[in-house]
Amino acid sequence: MINETTYPLITIAIPTYNRADNYLKQAIQCAINQTYSNIEIIVSDNCSTDNTEAVVKDFNDPRIRYFRQEKNIGANNNFNFCLEQAKGVYFLFLMDDDLIDSDFIEKCMNGVDYNINVGIIRTGTRIIDSQGTIIHEHLNVAGGLSVEEFFRVWFANKTALYICSTLFNTVKLKEVGGFQSKKNLFQDVFAMVQLVSKFGRVDVQDIKASFRKHTGEMAFKAKIIDWCEDSLMLLDLMCELVPEKSKKIIRKEGMRFFSMLNYLKARKIKSPCKRFITYLIIFKKFNYHYLPSKSFFLMPIYQALYGTSVYHGIKFLKERKGIIKTRIIRLRNCVILVSEKIRKK
Repeated sequence: MINETTYPLITIAIPTYNRADNYLKQAIQCAINQTYSNIEIIVSDNCSTDNTEAVVKDFNDPRIRYFRQEKNIGANNNFNFCLEQAKGVYFLFLMDDDLIDSDFIEKCMNGVDYNINVGIIRTGTRIIDSQGTIIHEHLNVAGGLSVEEFFRVWFANKTALYICSTLFNTVKLKEVGGFQSKKNLFQDVFAMVQLVSKFGRVDVQDIKASFRKHTGEMAFKAKIIDWCEDSLMLLDLMCELVPEKSKKIIRKEGMRFFSMLNYLKARKIKSPCKRFITYLIIFKKFNYHYLPSKSFFLMPIYQALYGTSVYHGIKFLKERKGIIKTRIIRLRNCVILVSEKIRKK
């Protein structure tokens, strides 16, 4: 266990609303379990109608500071309220449905050698479902990259930006205005890119945080058109923060990345008609340059046919196609090899 009188105070903030009966306990427990002991835990209850207060107080840990809003102030205001209360030199924003490993803070602080002036510290992230089962894992492979290279590996899906795996410099986060964006959907990434550009970052490769993907998460409740607007404003900001020579490539790769990101969100719309209309809205928002791939249109058909004889027939043909393609490649390689031997003779 780390000596708490030697190392700087770290804030773990958990904004919450009506999660007392499921994920909140897990989020608080993983904060309490940190091997780095010099922490404070802020729980800001956004006027929940369940027994959130009782759940928090049952932990009986002196490091927990509990606040209850008199009325619901909105999610983003609650986020920034947590930041205003923070006393730590670094600030972890832990959503009430996400998790961190017990050595998350310790790994991050080791990564910066306890330097308190870095903009952000990032680890890798695992994606889990509502039951905690791992869906994907993303190592943080952005170590040593410049700002523009960092943006580009995100656009190439080679690293993932998640708030649960990011330690923010508290003072510097407040300097850039906290968590703010036009629609308050990419507000965490707005803060990240500003801090990265102005104050630098340190990357810890290990996966040390878990982002929970489920139908109750905030991202599922926002309108696609709002996601598009926040995406485009974020891209504008990213272009401002890179050297002049990099702006064009950042704009091009960013437009493709954000359009596809929004198409993926639109794909969750159940009504085929509404989904198609939303695809058209995204296409327009991104200057008619980036169409969704054919899989976006074919996926609902596959889902409708799932389990039928037609579905199994298509699956069989695709598998045969893959086998035939593999055999053709092998045959071609053999022909090339024989031709090379004959030529050498």
